[in-house]
Amino acid sequence: MSITQKFYDSIASHYDKLFLDWNAAGKEQAMLLQEIFQKSGYDINASILDCACGIGTQAIGLAALGYNITASDISEGALAEARTRTLKAKVNIQFRNADFRLLSETFSEKFDIVIAMDNALPHMLASEDLAKAVKSIADQTKENGIFVGSIRDYDALLQDKPSYSPPYIHETDQGKRISFQTWVWNDDLYKLTQYIIVDKETLEINKFECEYRATRREELTALFTANGCKEVIWMFPEETGFYQPIIVARK
Repeated sequence: MSITQKFYDSIASHYDKLFLDWNAAGKEQAMLLQEIFQKSGYDINASILDCACGIGTQAIGLAALGYNITASDISEGALAEARTRTLKAKVNIQFRNADFRLLSETFSEKFDIVIAMDNALPHMLASEDLAKAVKSIADQTKENGIFVGSIRDYDALLQDKPSYSPPYIHETDQGKRISFQTWVWNDDLYKLTQYIIVDKETLEINKFECEYRATRREELTALFTANGCKEVIWMFPEETGFYQPIIVARK
């Protein structure tokens, strides 16, 4: 089992604590994605694959808007949490366990839209794995279809290589919930430790570890172009309101 699988298996039941209101965040992100889809010429009838669905943050929000959603992830723990949340939301999503470097081994069909949000692609620690993931995603996208994803702004982060991310402090009716990350750098790789602290009647501290490679936008643009995408654009937080840069690549 990879460090990425272990990370998401272990954090799955805690992941919603990273948000003040996970359900509201999912709805907001779904509305943002719908706006991108519509600008790209797609309506509610588009077939969508969320190939890094995690606990379903975007997939459930999109399904609630009426989209036909298929969702996959490498983490069985995340998928189990996503299935539970899907039942609670009373929406229909087809879930599969799949590595997004090998999507054709799981899916025979191609999709109008493939998404991978929340910094999923930088889990590829080697450039060869990232290239394999991009090819797999492009191959699973229909002609004239689009890929939509988001990554951290590594172009900016690599200038200073910060050792931590600022904390999020959420006030709840039971007390405070605090989440932050520490980063230990080794060239363009970094080890991330995610802390989630719940300060209520009993103090609860959770710690999860993972690794990433700081992926520059130029590298992703070049890879999607090399794999048959005729247009690659980047959208930034000041334009979208989303906390990470978003890539939209048209096949």
